[in-house]
Amino acid sequence: MGITELLEGVAGTGEFGVWLGRMDGTAVFTADADRTHYSASTMKLPVAIAMMREVEAGRLDLDQKITVHNDFPSAAGGRFGLTEANDDSKTVWQEMGNEVTLRWVATNMITVSGNLATDLVLDLVGIDKANAVLAEFGSGRSVIQRGIDDVRARDAGINNVMSPADLAAVLVAVGNNKAASAGSCTYLRDLLAANEWNDEIPKLLPAGTRVEHKNGWDDRVRHDGGIVRPADADPFVLAVCTSSSLPEATAQALIADIAAAAFAHRHDLAAVR
Repeated sequence: MGITELLEGVAGTGEFGVWLGRMDGTAVFTADADRTHYSASTMKLPVAIAMMREVEAGRLDLDQKITVHNDFPSAAGGRFGLTEANDDSKTVWQEMGNEVTLRWVATNMITVSGNLATDLVLDLVGIDKANAVLAEFGSGRSVIQRGIDDVRARDAGINNVMSPADLAAVLVAVGNNKAASAGSCTYLRDLLAANEWNDEIPKLLPAGTRVEHKNGWDDRVRHDGGIVRPADADPFVLAVCTSSSLPEATAQALIADIAAAAFAHRHDLAAVR
């Protein structure tokens, strides 16, 4: 089944966007790719890029020690803390009050999508610098305006949004060593490849296929974007965003099916329909 048919099969249940293209940033298939969705954890990739740029500038060090805490400035004024129950990663919470390395926190942020880990990194980097990364490579439609679980900001209408096209553009930049130095981009790609949540893009691909991806999820939201590296064809970039009434498992299966359809055309990507 083609991507168009897959999208037709969920018509009327929500909003769905797809960007599929080559590593040079050329799209071969798009469907509502410029529409923004609540970004969920896809915003963690621009945060990680901003972090590496600060490391390159000498303002941060991956081996520096930081104290795990749960008190952050709200984008709407005042302070906020995260709720542990809303964090799919509990690892950082177990270190509350202890010193850990920035490298360890960054690994937790990407590979297991830790929310507290993300806000710890954002606290060091700054929201403006993370948003500047997204603005540099994206269309301007996607933005990072607050930390995760900043309920005060969310209730004030301050949100993080991402389109499939902009997520793909950031991935292309990382894949081509344009987002930061070659060494930093290699580090980021390795983090993405170590992602432990693999029920979307990687799910139906042949075992051993390297996928450098960052997904995100929340109520009614399921996204994934990544660089797929087939063993026998050129790599390609796929980003899928879904905001719908579909059950979570169904939304995940849709993304997995889209990735499988793209992979089936890996030798002639432009033939995807």
